[in-house]
Order: sequence, then structure tokens, then C-alpha cells
Amino acid sequence: MVIKDYFSVSEAAEILGKNSETLRRWDNEDKLKAVREPISNYRVYKKEQLEVFPEFKLYFNKLDKGNFVEPLKEYQVLELFAGAGGLAIGLEQAGIKCKALNEIDKWACKTLRTNRPNWNVIEDDIKNINFTGFKNKIDIVTGGFPCQAFSYAGKKLGLQDARGTLFYEFARTVKETEPKICIGENVRGLISHDNGKTLEGMISILDEIGYNVVSPVKVLKAIHYNVPQKRERLILVAVRKDIDIEYNYPLAFSEIYTLKDALKKGSLFNRNVPKSKGAKYPEHKKKVLDLVPPKGYWRDLPLDIQKEYMQKSFYLGGGKTGMARRIGWDEPCLTLTCSPAQKQTERCHPDETRPFTVREYARIQTFPDDWHFEGSVSQQYKQIGNAVPVNLAKEIGYSIISFLNEVHKEGFKANELKTLAV
Repeated sequence: MVIKDYFSVSEAAEILGKNSETLRRWDNEDKLKAVREPISNYRVYKKEQLEVFPEFKLYFNKLDKGNFVEPLKEYQVLELFAGAGGLAIGLEQAGIKCKALNEIDKWACKTLRTNRPNWNVIEDDIKNINFTGFKNKIDIVTGGFPCQAFSYAGKKLGLQDARGTLFYEFARTVKETEPKICIGENVRGLISHDNGKTLEGMISILDEIGYNVVSPVKVLKAIHYNVPQKRERLILVAVRKDIDIEYNYPLAFSEIYTLKDALKKGSLFNRNVPKSKGAKYPEHKKKVLDLVPPKGYWRDLPLDIQKEYMQKSFYLGGGKTGMARRIGWDEPCLTLTCSPAQKQTERCHPDETRPFTVREYARIQTFPDDWHFEGSVSQQYKQIGNAVPVNLAKEIGYSIISFLNEVHKEGFKANELKTLAV
């Protein structure tokens, strides 16, 4: 996060280590009174208001040391639910070799094969695959399994209780291959899913098959890892119990990239975003979004148009900030979805009244410009929207390499001790 003159409620909450509700309470109590941003009329805090807190200085004194580390040997990963390759590309950029990838979607598999003909892409339902042949051949298993509830049986949930869920297949693969470390990726909502029981069940299952889950389970914000998008991903890390090495999550960067950084030539990309196909709004929606300013949303519309456009949603609770939303150049994009023009999650271009194109979508997810997506335009949007942002994946990759380097060093020490004993 760059030091600037005004900070939003969410930014101020992050800097001070508080939640947004606490800041709203402080506002009502006149302890820390928000002001109105001149253009958008949003509640913000002046830099001078926050500088009196010691947390402000500590936050911006963070050094961007970076997470780069050279692998001491070749580390291999088996990736499940690989999609269009966002996680795989990031790990590859960090220096991890892809042993194999499993994906059921034919267009995502075609995308993977088109871009990396040498990758071993296993196109099949994971339930049909026996992974025991990869035992002792891989160091890492990764997978972005869907969030599904389990049926509890007794006090401790076991592997068999998760049958029928894709987490069961993830855990089964880990059990069959016995990697040194496994990484599960999911939506933030997994933390509270089924009142926390789903995550608790996953931790219990990994414990049963011989893995310690790194605590606390963290939600990483993509904007802190060179991604110009407000995307959050839960990262579940588990280490094989015979390995007594600590895993550390990647360090966050203080600089926040914006939509301008994503689509224009600059420090994030060395050229403007390439032109490509994209979805279009129907004429009635375009007329409404024409009235929305950059960084604005449905509340910026005239009241009669708000009611007509929102229909029943107008009378429901919640901010509904994704509806009729136009992104601003000087802010990170909101989380991309699998469809760029859904009414609940509109992401309108700042200057033109249209959704982001396929290549703009890919830029916001930090895919390289030469990564080609197969299938129809809607299939391409789906592949990109489902992906782990590449730059986030790269920083996670460095953290894995750092961990595996320490495991490798310990192995050398053990071998030296054996040699001396002989």
C-alpha cells in the first residue's frame, strides 16, 4: 500500500489492525472521524488522522524484501484441479517443475497443452485416477478443491466421512503420493463454511493421513502480492509429520498495483494490454452504466433508475457494491468472476461502457500476454475467472522452495552424520 493523502475505511482498518466495524464505531464516538472524499463522497480518512497511531508508521516501515529464493535441487509438483494454469505458471516462474496436472474440463486441458506441450496433462475425473505411481517422485501436491460440507460421524472426522467430496480426492491423492508438503487453495468463505466445521474436518483428515496443518490457516490478499485485484484466497498448508521444518507464508509487499498498472505499460507489464475479443452489455444495461462514473456503482444512479435497475434487490440489505459497478483506473479491480457481465458482479471498464476483454481479464489475473486460452469467449472468461492469480502463485512458490530447501539441507546433515558414524 502506497502512502497517499486519503485512505478508505478498509485500507485504514488494515493499517491499524482493526476491522471496519471498529472504525465505524470510532467514527460514531468521534474517536476517529471519517471525512467525505470530494469526488465519490465515500467515507475516507486523511493521512494526518492516521499518522498519530503508532501502527501507521510500523505498517509503512515494512521492507519489501521479496520472497525470491533459488531451489537447491529440482522440486516437482503434482497439481490437481489445474484449470487454465494460473497456479502452475506461478510455481513454474518460481522455479518448481510440473510433474503432472489433472483437470476434467476439456477446454482448460486444451489451454494447458497448447501453452505447455511438454506438460503431462491428465484429462479425467480425479475419481478415476490412481496416483500411487507418483509416490517418491514428487515433493508437492497442490489443488484448488471446491468447498463442500461433510457429514460428521462421531467427534473426529475421518477420511472415509469425506467420500463423495473433492476434498476427499485431494486427501486421497496426498495419501497415495506422500509429498513433503501439500497446498490446498480455496475461497475465503471456507473459514466460516458450516460454522467452521468443514475446515475443521479437513484439518482432521490431513492429521489422520500423517500431515500437520500449518496454523493459523491464512487468507492471502492478492493485492499484497503484485496482483492488481482485490481477490482473497485461503491457503491451507500441511507438512508431512516426519518433517520437523517450519513453513512460512510468503511476505507481503507494501506496494499496491491498480487497474492502470494492469492494462497500461508500466512496472507491472512492459506494454499496453493487447486487443482481444470480449463480452458486450445489452443495450438497456449499457444505457444505465453510461450514467455511472469511474469508481461508482448503483448508488450513483438517479433514484428512479436505481429502483428500476435493481428491482427487488433495491429493498434488500447489504451494500451490493458489485451492481452497476465501474472500476477506476487508480484502484485495484474487484474480484473477477467467471462471467464479466453478471448483474451482481459487474466490472465495467473505466472509460468505455463495456466489460473487460479476455486479455484485460488475463492481465488483471497477471497471466502472461502469450498465454493463450482455448474455447469460446465465455469458456475463456470462465478459465481466467477461476484461476489463481499468477503473481500470487509465484510468491507462494517461493515460500514452498524456501521450505523444501531447508528440508533438503536437513537431509544432507542426516547423511553426513550417518557417514561419520560408519
